[in-house]
Amino acid sequence: MAIIVVGGNSRSVGKTSVVAGLISALPEFNWTAFKITQYGHGICSLNGKQCQCATDDHSWAITEEKDRSGDSDTSRFLVAGASRVWWVRTEQGHLQQGMAAVRERLSESENAIIESNSILNFLEPDLYLSVVDPGIPDFKVSALKFLDRADAVLLHNGSNRIAAGTARVFTISPPQYLTGEIVNFLRSRVGSFTSSTRLRTSR
Repeated sequence: MAIIVVGGNSRSVGKTSVVAGLISALPEFNWTAFKITQYGHGICSLNGKQCQCATDDHSWAITEEKDRSGDSDTSRFLVAGASRVWWVRTEQGHLQQGMAAVRERLSESENAIIESNSILNFLEPDLYLSVVDPGIPDFKVSALKFLDRADAVLLHNGSNRIAAGTARVFTISPPQYLTGEIVNFLRSRVGSFTSSTRLRTSR
């Protein structure tokens, strides 16, 4: 089993497009996809606007996507070819409460791809990709915290190169978020992973 996490430095930086693109480009891995959405004070971390993400009891929820219209991010994952798609909603700072449910669904997956930064507090993925546009002033604290753990950085074209440790840096030119080079890199890496799942102890 392989677990890939796709994060990014801000909203609307292309994380969802990268996840959907990888699902479509690498169908042989039979992906289960997850999207983590955090909310607080009626404001969604997805787009910074008023939202309906909050659960009825204001703690957390996990629901399976069934809609194939492509109108939502999770629906896009399903349309791209994911075998199953889960939307995890949690109050900001309370993802830990939903991790048991996430772990259970991961254990049922052949391979998994997760859109989130904060999941890295609880899970050690086989591969972490960070989508970065330094030109966006709203640089997420979580993205900065985990940048040095990235295996690859997908850097928006026109941006200055960033200090990314040992990560491979690929230049992307939205709306084209994937290149053949990126897909080949992922295919070779995912194919080499073992069946072990390395879940860290919840903090």
